[in-house]
Amino acid sequence: MAYDIAKDGQKLIINYIDLPGMKEQADETCEEIKKLGGDAIAIAGDVTKAEDCTDMMKAAFEHFGQVDVLINNAGITKDNLMLRMKPDQWAAVLAVNLSGVFFCSQAYFKTAIKKKQHGGRVINIASVSGMLGNPGQANYSSTKGGVISLTRTCAREFAYKNFKCNAICPGFIETAMTAKMDPAILEKTKDMIPLGRLGKPSEVAAMAKFLALNEGADYITGHCFVVDGGVATGCT
Repeated sequence: MAYDIAKDGQKLIINYIDLPGMKEQADETCEEIKKLGGDAIAIAGDVTKAEDCTDMMKAAFEHFGQVDVLINNAGITKDNLMLRMKPDQWAAVLAVNLSGVFFCSQAYFKTAIKKKQHGGRVINIASVSGMLGNPGQANYSSTKGGVISLTRTCAREFAYKNFKCNAICPGFIETAMTAKMDPAILEKTKDMIPLGRLGKPSEVAAMAKFLALNEGADYITGHCFVVDGGVATGCT
């Protein structure tokens, strides 16, 4: 997603969590962005901690002057059937997938408004699981449903400052997560997708790029854009 946006010469802030190997990966991403014609810096911070999110936003605004787009993309899974789900599995997913979106968005709006910035775009990565539910993902589905509602709330609360807030709901996408799926289950998954295939990361990135940069998105706020090959239509 960052690479697609960088091709237009945009300036990006890459967030990473301060764990072994993460800084190196973030720095590599920044270097690749620069090769594509953009500019980028990496800032460490844990999205589950409000103070870290505040520090990240302050650093971002200080470096670039203003921040026009925030993409909340951090997410984890800890799948289990509801009757077997442990409290720590529930809490960990909520902390990253929902609280993280709230803390980053809150810090962004506070900092932007304090800097007297008029307008900006927030894009939250939700999921079709947040619309339909998914067995074994009570925690994940709940967070993504929460992200959709949070997006609509932010759209209403900050429209007076010309901020637009939208969500993207990807379906089954070709990622490291789906690559680990059992081949038989993966084939069954494809069978339930009307278009008959998994989505590509570039197809989600294209929607994010439209919402982030295209003037056609300047009058769109509070909406959820589904990129799922038809899963959520129920037309299988």
